[in-house]
Amino acid sequence: MKIAILALQGAFVEHERMLRSLDVETFEVRNKDDWQQPKDGLIIPGGESTTMVKLLHDLDLLTSIQREIREGLPVFGTCAGLILLAKQENGQAASRISTMDIDVCRNAYGRQLGSFRTVSSFKGIENDIPMTFIRAPYINQVYGEAEALATVNGHIVAARQGHQLVTAFHPELDEDVSIHRYFVDSIKKG
Repeated sequence: MKIAILALQGAFVEHERMLRSLDVETFEVRNKDDWQQPKDGLIIPGGESTTMVKLLHDLDLLTSIQREIREGLPVFGTCAGLILLAKQENGQAASRISTMDIDVCRNAYGRQLGSFRTVSSFKGIENDIPMTFIRAPYINQVYGEAEALATVNGHIVAARQGHQLVTAFHPELDEDVSIHRYFVDSIKKG
């Protein structure tokens, strides 16, 4: 198995570390040539979503990534990755990758000082998992084919829609590999 990791911003190295601990091969995507490599899935890490969209446009990657996800490429988006995959932001259509039936609230947890860590349950994972939120969004609503997988303080913080998985938190910043294993297992199950 080989997973592409969008390496424009964010904790992409930490995602690589998590996947390697699960014996999964990775490669970084920084340009269109990188994107052409064979892959079984994609991780879109955190970062600043507006900057990431601009970079995806400038590098001529946005349409290719969007098309492959629509065609069934498994994808896991964390924090800004969640924002990029959401079809709506606060009830308005979003023009990003926009492949997932979720409505997102960006920077819902405010400034850096509003960042926090907690432990909570996650549908499909037996034990509670650590969740690190850094200027994180949350999901206002899931609709269509999307389903909520985790909530914190009454807000949806993880969801899935078919081959797409998103978290508002950063599982790559904790030692627990449960979320990455969940993603890898979902690819194996097809």
